Amino acid sequence: MVVIAEPDVAALQAEIRELARRKNAVILAHNYERPEVQDVADYVGDSLGLSREAARTEADVIVFCGVHFMAETAKILSPDKTVLLPDLAAGCSLAASIDADQLRAWKAEHPGAVVVSYVNTTAEVKAESDYCCTSGNAVEVINSIPAEKEILFLPDMFLGAHVRRVSGRENIHVWMGECHVHAGIDPEHINLTRAAHPGAEFLIHPECGCASSVVEAVSAGAVSAEGMQILSTEGMIRRPSQSPASEFIVATEVGILHRLRRENPDKTFFAANERAVCAYMKVTTLPKVFLALQEMQHEITVPPHVAARARRAIERMIAIGGQTALSPVPTSADPGE
Repeated sequence: MVVIAEPDVAALQAEIRELARRKNAVILAHNYERPEVQDVADYVGDSLGLSREAARTEADVIVFCGVHFMAETAKILSPDKTVLLPDLAAGCSLAASIDADQLRAWKAEHPGAVVVSYVNTTAEVKAESDYCCTSGNAVEVINSIPAEKEILFLPDMFLGAHVRRVSGRENIHVWMGECHVHAGIDPEHINLTRAAHPGAEFLIHPECGCASSVVEAVSAGAVSAEGMQILSTEGMIRRPSQSPASEFIVATEVGILHRLRRENPDKTFFAANERAVCAYMKVTTLPKVFLALQEMQHEITVPPHVAARARRAIERMIAIGGQTALSPVPTSADPGE
């Protein structure tokens, strides 16, 4: 393995962009990545938006600055592309809360049930599922399934409780999985932060397991819905310019604050809880992105028989999910930076 010294950030970003140009690579970064990684990416977005970009890119190589299940999804949607994950340690505690064997056993207990899996799952779990969903379209997916059908919802117990409450369906069985970040965004901290900033608008971006507990807390009445906006990535980015409010409290992983502040420099943003940090998202660094491209290392593969079955559930998610725009990130030569 090549070892490089701690670089000048701007210089390394320029090297990464040049390497990507030479190798016809696109760099995709999740909103929760480190700021300097977001800034070198061609596109920044949530998991659904990045999945769409992976499906339509004409690049030969996809460098996915996110976590493992997202890179798997990119490979499933673009099987002829080379997909690289800069650090194989970029996992997901929510995705790890259920595996394919556990799901098969659960299905055996409920023959004929429809399986709806949150996007934060492995390719093998998706292959055992009928539908994937996001936080934004979970209720819509549930409502599209005939009322008499039993549903197995996994793996997020907070999102599952929310869709069961909102849909009014009693025949939804929920897997008891959770994201390790959600504990940092609990109702007590949200209510304290909102009390400290009474004029601030309350923004929730629920497209990752860390904020699904907030959605559930709102539907349960533990957090007031007054002054609240549940938004997609682009909705969250646009909202400050549309709102008369000057301050905003953001309930999701703190990484998105970088993009919010960059794209809305005249507004002030507070994390609902500064401890809401996904350790898995932060393992990706600029040197690791550089090495992934330079050495073409950490390629993500999905067995064809798994990919074929998983693709059906993912494509249903994308079709139902509506339009999620992505943010092209200006390069250093772009006057918009």
